[in-house]
Amino acid sequence: MRRTITAVTLCAGAALLLTGCGSAEPKPAPEGGKQQPQPAASKDQGQGPAPAPAAGGGAKHEVTLEVGGTGRTAVMYSGIGSGFEPQTLPWSKSGTAELTAAEQKVGYLVNVVPGTITGADGKLQQAPCTIKVDGKVVAQSDGVTNAKGCSYTIK
Repeated sequence: MRRTITAVTLCAGAALLLTGCGSAEPKPAPEGGKQQPQPAASKDQGQGPAPAPAAGGGAKHEVTLEVGGTGRTAVMYSGIGSGFEPQTLPWSKSGTAELTAAEQKVGYLVNVVPGTITGADGKLQQAPCTIKVDGKVVAQSDGVTNAKGCSYTIK
């Protein structure tokens, strides 16, 4: 039973990671070979204040991924590096995500998908997780009511 739940959790995590990976085909250049300039977005879209651009035109964000609980479980993460390996809980990883101009428009995905742990009731459940961006909690899962892990798109 535990193997089945772990396998299902890992498959769900892989699906979550693959969902964020898409490809956009570039638009062909109009005749004459010159690209037309794109208008800049002028309206704030509820994302809060825009971060100050870093050197080179990128925006830097401090990202922290956390998985709670006790014991050991597999943790899959991406966004500030990537990995999929057994970890001792509680676990956290911090790093800086530097977004390019394009990533600031379309977003930059960070996520963490923890494996299963034994809950207080003795049943298996996904370990709880949290994502913080610039010190603010932006995604959280208790592992019971939401067993999809934590995912957030930084813009």
